[in-house]
Amino acid sequence: MNLQRFIDAKQTELQALRAHMPQPLVAPRPDFCAALRSPLPAGHVLRVIAEYKRSSPSAGVINDRVTPQQMASAYAAGGATCMSVLTERAYFHGGVEDLKAAQAAGLPLLRKDFIFDELQVRATYATPASALLLIVALTPDVVRLRALRELAEQQGIHAVVEIFSERELDMARQSGARIIQVNARNLETFATDRKAGLHLALLRAPDELWIAASAMSERSHLQDAAAAGYDAALVGTALMTSPDPQQTLHQLLHE
Repeated sequence: MNLQRFIDAKQTELQALRAHMPQPLVAPRPDFCAALRSPLPAGHVLRVIAEYKRSSPSAGVINDRVTPQQMASAYAAGGATCMSVLTERAYFHGGVEDLKAAQAAGLPLLRKDFIFDELQVRATYATPASALLLIVALTPDVVRLRALRELAEQQGIHAVVEIFSERELDMARQSGARIIQVNARNLETFATDRKAGLHLALLRAPDELWIAASAMSERSHLQDAAAAGYDAALVGTALMTSPDPQQTLHQLLHE
């Protein structure tokens, strides 16, 4: 089980949090949900959540030279609506400090990590994250998923609940999720199926926000997602590997 290795890698982090929990941030956070509901800028294909990640298990080292500050500035200038930051350390070589480094650009920040324990949610309170990721495949217990979501929302942090299938969508809805992220990548096999993600969008409810994730690297991918009813797309590798991420993002966004 590929997901188990991420759970195992988090045990040292959880042990450290049991010994010391950082104090919650008192400064206001940009509203992640409001940003995704804001009017689409003129000429834009779709809202984009631009991602910062140094590495991934499927791609290896992607870009470990550029800083979170540099990418946040480029993303804000290029027209990103929000920014996703990989904070998983063992396999993505990130950390919660990357959220603090990225906040100066002013974009609402999504903490993307393998979060399955209340301690991780409480630790997110100490960061400038406006949202955090919960993965149904990682937390397939609806009661626990709901508890983690509600715990995040107590501090004004939105929960983005990630699914891969119709069954997981049902579980996400049972947990009260309102922001649904459809990952085109199967976290067990790392195979991607963008068409399956587009098909799932037929089940989108009017009051939900939907995000398309993985295998989003071309303008046509954004156009397809927009036509399917998605509110935003998460774009990472295509921007992290670009010599000019600001320009690449601008080209992706505009008709």
